[in-house]
Order: sequence, then C-alpha cells, then structure tokens
Amino acid sequence: MRQPHRELRNQPVAIVGGSGFIGSNLADSLLSDGEPVLVIDNLSRPGVEQNLQWLAQKHGSRLSVETVDIRDQNNLVSALAPAKAIFHLAAQTAVTTSLLDPTEDLDINVKGTFNVLEAARLASVPVVFASTNKVYGSLPQIAVREADDRYEPSDEAIRANGVDETIGLNFCTPYGCSKGAADQYVLDYAKSYDLPTAVLRMSCIYGPRQFGTEDQGWVAHFLLSALSGRPITVYGDGKQVRDILHVSDAVAAYRNVMVRIADVKGQAFNLGGGPRNAVSLRTLLSEIAAMTGRETVVRHDLQRTGDQPFFVADTRKIERALGWRAHVAWREGVCDLAGWLLRHRLQPSLEAARHVA
Repeated sequence: MRQPHRELRNQPVAIVGGSGFIGSNLADSLLSDGEPVLVIDNLSRPGVEQNLQWLAQKHGSRLSVETVDIRDQNNLVSALAPAKAIFHLAAQTAVTTSLLDPTEDLDINVKGTFNVLEAARLASVPVVFASTNKVYGSLPQIAVREADDRYEPSDEAIRANGVDETIGLNFCTPYGCSKGAADQYVLDYAKSYDLPTAVLRMSCIYGPRQFGTEDQGWVAHFLLSALSGRPITVYGDGKQVRDILHVSDAVAAYRNVMVRIADVKGQAFNLGGGPRNAVSLRTLLSEIAAMTGRETVVRHDLQRTGDQPFFVADTRKIERALGWRAHVAWREGVCDLAGWLLRHRLQPSLEAARHVA
C-alpha cells in the first residue's frame, strides 16, 4: 500500500475497462458518492462511447478518461500512476472469439492483466480483478439429472447451495485458460509481492448498459431479440441453469471487496445470484415471453465447447467475509432491464429509422 503521508483523497479510483457494461455502472456508483474516477479503456467495443458520454454528462469533471490499451505497458503504467486503487475489468470476454483468435485472447487477458499488475506494483495500490466461473471448466465432476425444464445436480449440497470455490480449477477453451491464468497471476501478486489483490469469479451479470450480444450479455440479448421480434438461437437444449445477478448487486460486491481489501487480500470469491436467482434458459425465455406479451421463435444449435450444464455460484464465502448479499430478485431485475432496453436501445433506433425514412 502507499505510504500514509501521501495524499489520497483527491486521487482517482481507476477502472480499467471502465467504459464497458460493469465498468460504467461501477464508475457511476463511485462518482455518485463523490469519488473521482479515472477510466482506462481502448474504446474498441462498439457502443462504449455512449457509456462515457452518459458518465461525463452526469458527473462532469470528477470523471477523467485515458484511451489506453492494456497491452501497451508503458502508456498503461503512466496512465495508472495517479490512481489510489484499481478495478481491472478489461478483457476479451467471449468464448467463441477466443476459439477463433486465441492469440489475441491470450494477449489481452494474460499479458494485459500482467501489465495492470505491474503498474499496480510500481504504484503500490490494490487491485480487484474481474474473473469468471469459466475457470472451473465444464464441471464434468458434477453429476446432473434432467428435470422438466432444467438440469440439477445430483448432489444435495450443491443443489441447495451452488458450486463453491473449492471445486477446483479446470481451464477449458482459450478464454477459460486466459482468464484462469490471469486469475492466478492476480492472486500470486498478493503472495509474491504482498500486493493487496482479490478476485471475483463472476456468474452471469445483467442490467442497464449491457450491450446484449449473442456471445456476451445473453440475458440482454434474449430481451432485445424478443422485444424486436427476432428469433433466438439457444445452444443445446436450453435446460442449462445459471444464477443471474443484477449489476447493482455486482457493483456493491466490487466496492465492498475494495473497502475491505486488507482483510480479503489474496482471496478469490464466487460472485453470482446464488440459488435464489438460479434459472434455466427455458424458464427465462418463458418469463420473457410472458413479460413482453410476445411469443419468441427459438431455434436450437449444437451445445458450445466447454458449456456448463449447471452453474450456480455458492456465494456463502463472500457473504461471510463481507456481509454482501444479492438483493435484486431475478424477475424484478429482468423486468427492470427490459424497460431500460426499450427506452435506451430500441426507441432511439426506431426514431433514427423514422428520420432516415
């Protein structure tokens, strides 16, 4: 950590990848509480400029932005030098993309994370890292049985509580390997360099400002497709189960971890909606149809490489350590997201189309 005599009050919290879905929500939360925020982003993802415009209009001069690629170590170190803490959320985020271009996936997720850690080590500041449940692989060791609309674990304890952090890492797909390697680097910097670091292994996060592509942000993708009358492709039979977590609850977890970084240093936590927010793809699609009043055309394709038939995060570790809990129930949260997508994604597109016509 930095020396006590150094002034931290006016130094920004850095969010690497801060123009993205989770990053922009996290930035908004911090800025709303009066914290200066530095967003580090290469702005490569379509649409992220809208998130930055929203943050700038809402928060003004408390927000600063540096356009830097995390693969550019020298410029990254320079950009992060003023920061008092770092949230690292920048990544290549799609399994499918990693299979098509594993080299870029490796460069961004492993080398990029290494560069962030080195910048943090030079500045002696804490890092909280966004990892993924994909570090656990396809979970072949968890036997599942088929119910009407879902898969469920045969093991009663996993069925009741979800998958905990002791299940064991088992990287699968280039994305799983790169995020897993980065995850372990972040934890090792706490051991090797006494740097305050922590890892959050996320399940499916959803909510406002999500882009909703087929490969990343599937809850928003389902909603956008249903609201637009487009067919939805489900890979596999749709009985896969995930615990979905509203972004406001995810932001609260990230902030709590950073506040308590001295207590949780060097630890990894599962972060998801838990058993209360576990839903199969089939159930979610039925709920979306009822919510929108539109019957959605669903097509099925082959199951994707490394897909987990069941993943529900056991969040008891983070609950015990930080007193954190998921507060937004999944039906309420999905309804909230549907309203946001109508106002901010679909209506502007319709208005733009009318002007063109």
